Amino acid sequence: MLKTTTSLLFRAVQRRCCRPSLLRTFHCNSPLNPRLIPNTPRSFPNLVVHRKYATLGSTGTPQPPETKPTPRENIYTLPNALTVSRIVACPVLGWSILQNDFTLATTLLVYAGLTDLADGYLARRFNMQTVLGTILDPAADKTLMTTLTVTLAMQGLLPVPLAVVILGRDVLLSFSAFYIRYTSLPEPKTFSRYWDFSIPSAEVRPTAISKVNTALQLGLMGVTTISPLVPYAMGVPLQGFQWIVATTTIWSGLSYIFSKDAVRIVSERRQQKPPST
Repeated sequence: MLKTTTSLLFRAVQRRCCRPSLLRTFHCNSPLNPRLIPNTPRSFPNLVVHRKYATLGSTGTPQPPETKPTPRENIYTLPNALTVSRIVACPVLGWSILQNDFTLATTLLVYAGLTDLADGYLARRFNMQTVLGTILDPAADKTLMTTLTVTLAMQGLLPVPLAVVILGRDVLLSFSAFYIRYTSLPEPKTFSRYWDFSIPSAEVRPTAISKVNTALQLGLMGVTTISPLVPYAMGVPLQGFQWIVATTTIWSGLSYIFSKDAVRIVSERRQQKPPST
């Protein structure tokens, strides 16, 4: 009689400790030890907590949860290399203008234009777009524009007020880019991670007027660079071109302030992406 009662009591305790509601969270790989108190870590030496619960080992101590890996991308692509080559060529371009070597300056300007077209085509054709590329491409354009603006103004080929407008807009946009990079960088925000561009944080999307303004600025700088090589005067046409560029420069700077799609946070874009079925 005593043996039967003990057996029934043991089965009742076993059913209570291993009912389906508990098995949703806990997985027991060892038989219940009746000498130990149920529902304690000592009673389940191989206890595993799933999903949001920390793992309990044989000692019953919680293990740290797995950290979410930081998303990274391959930044060593041919389009990015072409973009970097445009940036590297800018100091040589500026030096050639200051040395009145406008033949070399025109050659480098043509190279910059061809590589600008090539890197965009390759990125789209072979699916090599990167978040870094969306930052490097406008940065290369701004580096080229800054080099041409400063050196041509120093040579007296570009009005100083127009140079101030162009450079002032670019400086303000550069400070904004540094601030957006810091605020959109995933935690932890360290100095090394800030300059690790394989960690995408935000992508820049130029506005429509900004694309038009960039084309007009490059056109003005190109015409101004080759003007010393042209045998006839271009003063009046260049002056009208300069007023147009001044207007589009101010307009494009304001468009970045009031546009909602100019800067997009990468994490927010991935959260909005519908889950795959």
